[in-house]
Amino acid sequence: MEETLSLSALSSWFVVLPDTDAATTVAAKALSHASHSLRHASGRPWLVGRWAAQSVVVGAHGQTRVAVLGEHSVTPREARRAAEATATASLTALDRLSTTWAGSFHLVASSGGRVRAQGGVVDLRRVFYADATPPASARVSVASDRADVLAELVGAGLDERRLALELLTLGVPHPLSGSPQWRGVHALRGGHCLTLDADGRARSRRWWSPPDPDVPLAEGAGRLREVLTAAVDLRTRGRDLVTTDLGGLDSTAVCCAAARGAAKVVAYTAALHDELGDDVHWARQTVQALGTVEHHVVPAEDTALTFDGIDTLQDILDTPSMLTVDRNRRMHLVGLAAARGSGLHLTGLGGDELLAGTPARLHASISAHPFHTLRDVRGYAAKYQWPRRKVLRQLVDRRSYRAWLARVARDLTGPAAAADEPLLDWAVPPRMPPWATPEAVAAARELLLTCLPDAEPRGRGHGEHRELAAMDGISQWTRHIGQMAAPLGITVAAPYYDDRVVEACLAVRAPDRITPWRYKPLIVEATRGIVPEAVRTRGTKANATFEEETGLRRHRGRLLALCEESRLGRLGLIDVDALREWCRRSLSAETESYLLHPTVACEVWLRSREMMPAPPGC
Repeated sequence: MEETLSLSALSSWFVVLPDTDAATTVAAKALSHASHSLRHASGRPWLVGRWAAQSVVVGAHGQTRVAVLGEHSVTPREARRAAEATATASLTALDRLSTTWAGSFHLVASSGGRVRAQGGVVDLRRVFYADATPPASARVSVASDRADVLAELVGAGLDERRLALELLTLGVPHPLSGSPQWRGVHALRGGHCLTLDADGRARSRRWWSPPDPDVPLAEGAGRLREVLTAAVDLRTRGRDLVTTDLGGLDSTAVCCAAARGAAKVVAYTAALHDELGDDVHWARQTVQALGTVEHHVVPAEDTALTFDGIDTLQDILDTPSMLTVDRNRRMHLVGLAAARGSGLHLTGLGGDELLAGTPARLHASISAHPFHTLRDVRGYAAKYQWPRRKVLRQLVDRRSYRAWLARVARDLTGPAAAADEPLLDWAVPPRMPPWATPEAVAAARELLLTCLPDAEPRGRGHGEHRELAAMDGISQWTRHIGQMAAPLGITVAAPYYDDRVVEACLAVRAPDRITPWRYKPLIVEATRGIVPEAVRTRGTKANATFEEETGLRRHRGRLLALCEESRLGRLGLIDVDALREWCRRSLSAETESYLLHPTVACEVWLRSREMMPAPPGC
């Protein structure tokens, strides 16, 4: 099962090395596959990898170096100023400086023998780190933006126990969500930075916290308009052609912002098999009003259904991805964009978590604003048909996140939450699927219990926690789309996950941003004069349940094919006969087939790593 990764087969990656001779061996290995490298002031390798030259800006002052990698607005002059400030003060000077920069990026600095590396405030830009033990040398830590690259460089093996946890329905709960699948490889949490000391030891600390939600809607809408248009502009500036999704309200806002620039905008809308899907209707109204956008509607019959091609996928992802079951459907538009000649494709992913938010925010307002909160409670109960008794029971539940996580560990094989369960708790409790072996259940339970002593929620209270945890999860899907798209030579950009955009949305008062009485009021107000009036106040959102139900029937053979020679079965994590029987059943897309998604993701991921090109000389 252990496979060797050819780093040269990956389109984009980088490794951050400490400023010590003890990292020489791992540096040499990375350099043998790299297309670019940067050095510490000492002359030792600092940043090594494969990246687009235009995506990196470096500033230097004396013995200090600052590098910004990704989609950003940082100029060489600003990078030099950051290096000067860091040299004068310390690496902590970057806490303040980085909050003034727009875009989505990694920030890496080297100063006085110490190194700092960080991604974003959610898990789109990730940093992984691990210890490397060179021959006859002290152990040192190295970091990377890809977990598999790091595992290959330090010789880390697959952790079957961690893979067992990945089978959980509804995703792995914080703080274990997004953890690497290799022994000894760790992930930096969003809003944290990693420091490599002069001796190569790694330490992490928090540099970002969510803003207090105290900004009124009108002021917050103005700020969101400013940062969202800036996020789009910095990506489209200097390009002749960009492509965009044009579906729901969130992607419509991004498309319309892009249309204000000089680049030619080509928009794609996927028609749904479900006749109730109305994205095409609203997209045509948008394009007609703008008058400058080239628009392509992809007919439903040309769009892949859920589970299409799952037995033949070969994407090299560094973690299993729940996106796998919809990979061909989601990547179809990206493939069309690349064929059109686009080097940048804009998406509205991230808007739901930021703009619709979660009613779990009501936990924080029930004491301060009881009458207003109870009015909203009635609205949500009516909108989602929640039993009011269940709503009130969750709303008055003050048990800690640690207590909730302990219940999850205890009840891994218990019944799933009812379909009418309110969404006011810390999260919907995940469960192990019926085909998980006792050994897999025991491994998952052990990992959850082990993390309990230090488990804290992702944010302050139920609502902020749910929103940030959801952004972590969905932003990783976006990250995986980026890894899938990279071999096509196209960057997939999600402006809603930019740090400045996240901050602008979270700063708005919760009752103004999240309400059962209006659909995404913040983006509606922020896009006055940008999105056509007939579309701006749209209150609908397409649903892909039909695609899942039809795909399940049409691609049942592909699901059964994954049961043959199952890699998860070989590892003792699933009962293959039980999974095969489940795949043969008639399943509801709303309450049953989603249980398959994590298992398919893990199975496909294991198989894809066997199909990787062999390293040169093997």
